Amino acid sequence: MNTRVQESVWDYPRPPRIDPSKETVEVWFGGIQVALSTATLRVLETSHPPVYYFPPEDIREDLLKAISGSSNCEWKGAASYFNLVVGGKSAQRAVWTYRGPGSAFMPIAGYYAFYPSKMERCIVDGYEVQPQEGDFYGGWITPNIQGPFKGGHGTWGW
Repeated sequence: MNTRVQESVWDYPRPPRIDPSKETVEVWFGGIQVALSTATLRVLETSHPPVYYFPPEDIREDLLKAISGSSNCEWKGAASYFNLVVGGKSAQRAVWTYRGPGSAFMPIAGYYAFYPSKMERCIVDGYEVQPQEGDFYGGWITPNIQGPFKGGHGTWGW
């Protein structure tokens, strides 16, 4: 029986807020655990599943390869991207960070986020994550997160 508190993404705020989490959060790629943390920061925004940001000491930074290009968020600023490379396997543009986010988002500066759709497995407190549809937001859907979610075909106008 799932005793976790149910959360509707429609109750999340806009602009987004940062929510410290003590959940055990894992990321697996190339047959190895590339991230494990009980000190992530969730970014919660209306209509989007949470995005988990990992402190650098809780991920395998040696597996990240910086790439050119960036994107911009009206609240968080410019994101820098990385490929994740494990042995001969690579996930392109799969990880991002904000080096100098806006003042309200300084707590996530230097933390890393992963697109769950590009990983083998992402797990939150033992629950397998379902990736948010689309490739823009990178949200993590667990059984306690309720939609509908923005990101899929036909949802950009919401």
